[in-house]
Amino acid sequence: MTDAPTQRPQRVAILPGDGIGVDVTAEAVKVLAAATERWRLPIEWLELPWNADRYLETGESVPEGGMEDLRDNYAAILIGAYGDPRVPDMKHAADILLGTRFELDLFINFRPIKLYDERLCPLKGKTIEDIDFVVFRENTEGAYVGVGGNFKRDTGDEVAVQEEIHTRKGVERIIRAAFGYARVNGRKRVCMSDKSNVMRFGHDLWQRCFEEVAGDYPEIEANHLFVDALTMQMVRKPEMFDVIVTNNMFGDIVTDLGAALQGGLGVAASANLHPGRTSMFEPVHGSAPKYAGKDVANPVAAVLSVAMLLEHLGHAEAASAVEEAVSVSIRKDVTTADLGGTAGTTQVGDYLASLVAAAQPVG
Repeated sequence: MTDAPTQRPQRVAILPGDGIGVDVTAEAVKVLAAATERWRLPIEWLELPWNADRYLETGESVPEGGMEDLRDNYAAILIGAYGDPRVPDMKHAADILLGTRFELDLFINFRPIKLYDERLCPLKGKTIEDIDFVVFRENTEGAYVGVGGNFKRDTGDEVAVQEEIHTRKGVERIIRAAFGYARVNGRKRVCMSDKSNVMRFGHDLWQRCFEEVAGDYPEIEANHLFVDALTMQMVRKPEMFDVIVTNNMFGDIVTDLGAALQGGLGVAASANLHPGRTSMFEPVHGSAPKYAGKDVANPVAAVLSVAMLLEHLGHAEAASAVEEAVSVSIRKDVTTADLGGTAGTTQVGDYLASLVAAAQPVG
């Protein structure tokens, strides 16, 4: 291999978080290190101790200027998992996770739904060709913006109001991102899902934006399903989907259903993206504190998040090698118990890193 030209380092912030987030992130970093060395990538990383321990000690979730530091000085962020029973309201988790998404304007939540082995799918008779689609979830608007309030709280007359927010800019850019992905990646269909038959204002905006943007991509089939019909078809006929685009709350729900189709949250990776800006990558499982430090957590979702991080940074060959390593480990049953194997967290991580370190360059 010839020496790579000198490049400005791409800095990655590592936030392991709480519980098994620490366990799976350690293995993901092993794989990142193996890829960096194998392809001589200009990547360096720094672990940041933003977690429950620090919050309980200092009362601070994110240090002053922390988000600006991520935005200005890092190319990407890798997060493990957040949540600790010592922080019942999970304030630190919300400050870090939602703060990253909203303050860095990571408007695309990108979730690949890909089956790596047929034995992992709970659906009868479905193949790896049948379950291979992606979901574009709008990540900064909708029902999760925290607009609302309580009137006469904790009385028999209490009124609670929770509002959705949809902007023309926000809706159009996520729909355009979905169509753009389909065009670049040879996907033939984009399905938009909403509940515009009863949510007549905000979701009507989705309808109009979808129709207008679809007109700019005439080669791609555009269709629409109400979210209840979408979830039914994901179970009945997942092969009908290439790209799904939907709002924040519906996206949260349908991506977990998608994770079940591919084998569970242990293989469910995600990217929180703003093209051209610092973006964040994370497995979507929880922190599962009772399993922390017991060498039982599945690191695959964190490792697949590393693959997407590498892709985002422009290292497609290394990203493909990481994903292929995951595929090999599942086929050879070098997996944790949730996927039917007997390996521990560390053993899986070591195996994946060794496969990446030995990967042959394309061509």
